[in-house]
Amino acid sequence: MSGPLLEEEWNKVGLTLLSSDEDRTLVLFSSSDELAEFRRKLTAFGDGAPPGQINPSFAGFIANIESIGEVAPRDRIGVRAREAGLVDVEDFQPGTAYVIDIELWDIGRRELRERKVDDIVRYAEARGAQELDRHVGPNLTLVRLRCDGAVARTLLTIEEVADLDFPAEPDVTSAERIDLTLDDLPDLEPLDDEAPLIGIIDSGINDHPLIEDIIVGSIAIPDTLGTADDHGHGTFVGGIATFGDLRAQLAARTLNRHARLCSAKIIDSTGNFPTNRLTPRLMREAVTRLNAEFGCRIFVIALGDRTKVVENGKVGPWAQTLDELVRELDVVIIVAAGNRQPRHGLHVEKAVTEYPAYLMESANRLCEPAGGLNIITVGAIAHGTGLNARAQDNVGVRAITEAFEPSPFSRAGPGAQGAIKPDFTDIGGTLIYDGPNAALQGGEVHREAGVISLHYRPIDRLFAARSGTSHAAPLVAFKASQILAQFPDASANLVRALLAGSATIPEEASHRLAPLGATAEFALCGHGQVDSERASFSDDARVVLYAEDELAIDHFAIYQIPIPEAFQTVRGRRTIRVSLAYDPPVRHSRLDYSGLSMDFRLIRGCNSDLVFEHYRQRTQAEGPVPDMENRFNCKLTPGPTLREKSSLQTASVTFSRDISAYGDSYFLVVRCAGGWAGDTGQQGFAVTIEISHEAEIALYERLRQRIRVRL
Repeated sequence: MSGPLLEEEWNKVGLTLLSSDEDRTLVLFSSSDELAEFRRKLTAFGDGAPPGQINPSFAGFIANIESIGEVAPRDRIGVRAREAGLVDVEDFQPGTAYVIDIELWDIGRRELRERKVDDIVRYAEARGAQELDRHVGPNLTLVRLRCDGAVARTLLTIEEVADLDFPAEPDVTSAERIDLTLDDLPDLEPLDDEAPLIGIIDSGINDHPLIEDIIVGSIAIPDTLGTADDHGHGTFVGGIATFGDLRAQLAARTLNRHARLCSAKIIDSTGNFPTNRLTPRLMREAVTRLNAEFGCRIFVIALGDRTKVVENGKVGPWAQTLDELVRELDVVIIVAAGNRQPRHGLHVEKAVTEYPAYLMESANRLCEPAGGLNIITVGAIAHGTGLNARAQDNVGVRAITEAFEPSPFSRAGPGAQGAIKPDFTDIGGTLIYDGPNAALQGGEVHREAGVISLHYRPIDRLFAARSGTSHAAPLVAFKASQILAQFPDASANLVRALLAGSATIPEEASHRLAPLGATAEFALCGHGQVDSERASFSDDARVVLYAEDELAIDHFAIYQIPIPEAFQTVRGRRTIRVSLAYDPPVRHSRLDYSGLSMDFRLIRGCNSDLVFEHYRQRTQAEGPVPDMENRFNCKLTPGPTLREKSSLQTASVTFSRDISAYGDSYFLVVRCAGGWAGDTGQQGFAVTIEISHEAEIALYERLRQRIRVRL
């Protein structure tokens, strides 16, 4: 297809969509060889426009079809086989034995698929193959064979075969790391007393031997809860917040902490809030006390209300309270997007066969408080397949994801008033399909499927594994703390802007989500995965300029951006990326949740007088604002319609040709527009500009002097 996939239109002509790929290739199945209705529409389209019509009949459907053909045998070769160099049928060598997994299309009733598996196995066994395992479920049909390459070549020609691939390789090292003892661990590096502080608002944090010396304080609300973690969630979240990727550290034989911890216990051993406190009041007390008593400025709230999802851009009192606290206290609050088990019961196999389409279902929207505007919301991507050793022996144990693809449980935006949410995504583990048990299982059952962090009962075990967006959120807090370590006086807005300016959506996620349309990337990954090194440092060929400032409503600021000659003329891809963060007043009872709005434009090729004249306020007598030529306005992506719904915005423009005609100075215009919050006074904000060149040219020295002009 060259346009929309139009699944409903295909259904109308008797065709069932079996699969869709990122290049908009569809695989369709028909129960009839005649395809009568489809042929009728093709003929009507080919006859041209009927009298009185501009376009041929069914043009919206047929014109989007680029080409039609049959599935070729080479199209059935799976990813792992292709990665091993077997990209064509002839690459399977006669005389060489292969262990292969064959998946059939979901083409009908279970009995029909069972008969087809029997036929395939009888044929293969007659040619010397051996059946090792099979799984026939409500939607998933798999068989594992050991066979000669000549047999594999023939099996690739069978129409009902969807995929022929090598079995996945399990991750056996994760389980080994979880079973490490203190004697097995490398020396624990000391942490500076001035290291950033992260507040964990959860089930408490226990005195685990790997963090007991860096817990600066703990509170409980109410006090009767006690501060000990008897649920396990808080200690696990805290371990990620200070260690980051503990799996990678253990593999590298290092143990480095990067942040100190403080804790507010607000849930009991069953994972529930106290019944005698309203949730917004509970949140306000926890954040304000940790801020006042310990000076904490980064908070992780890896909790959510899955019974309340963001609908029609409306959020609740919990989200509003957190957004207010960000503005009042100048703090960074990081929350999880929330989790959802994608399929249950008889439909559990569809978690494999319908991935990732179900991630965009309305039931999978963000849950409260993840839709908030000023807080940072984090979704999850997988670290890999999550398969364990059992997958080697059981064809019915199947992966859903590959590395850096959206986790099957992660929820989707948008957030309040249609804002891009989640803001970021990071590693949160995955789920696997356990065919023999007809269940989806994460790190809590299969260690390899989860994120590794600290066990809340270290006497029993030092480490544990879990899957969830709750474990991606503290990873972003870990990265935020590294920014604060470099810029201890930075505002919360600057921390947010630097995070956004460093984030990119993993290519693997982009490819997997491409069939779902352009909005799916933002809805599940936001601005992407944060690169903490990129957020905290410049280098020779990549420079970040920043400003922290204030604007009154209906005012604007202009920043003059020096553009070195080498950036203008040296061949190669050159990028300017702008990020803006502000913390407006909010009110959840209003459709226009934010009390004011801010935006930015990047102008080039003209002088500052023209820019000032274009953006200044005018009296009614002066008439409308004069147009500015499009050539002066850098076309940033994403565009203003999408990005300006958010209080955290980032967009970029890339050049590949000589741009010296536009001069050596660009102008960044930041505007503040009024809404219902007319008495706000000055609105604080932070803006960052990253200027980078793919060639190794010395931009940093040429850009050390920042030039700023303000109205």
